[in-house]
Amino acid sequence: MKKENNLLDYIPLISDQVSWTEDEQHMVTVDVPNKGLFNRIAQICFGRPPISHIALEEFGSFIWRQIDGKNTIYEIAMLVKEQFGEAAEPLYDRLLAYFRTLQGHGFVTLRPGQPQKAKS
Repeated sequence: MKKENNLLDYIPLISDQVSWTEDEQHMVTVDVPNKGLFNRIAQICFGRPPISHIALEEFGSFIWRQIDGKNTIYEIAMLVKEQFGEAAEPLYDRLLAYFRTLQGHGFVTLRPGQPQKAKS
């Protein structure tokens, strides 16, 4: 029987195509280039900017800063729980949805990590 991969065991990596900045309040802004034919047309015809600046809120900024190429999603979840406590609940549902969104927009890739050991 094949064991399914658990998304919590994956290590997120920030895409090389994405740059970001952090302000004095530790809030993150992700800079995304608007490339491709349709974006170029929108830039010419509608004045769309060549780079979109996406400001993350407190929860998202904290998570983004934990993406270091070493932390698994599970380890990031533990850091979020420590930082935000009950305000982060439902923690895993929110965190997995957040990473799926980041991955879907090409902001991060997910690399398989080592499965977490069950704690007794």
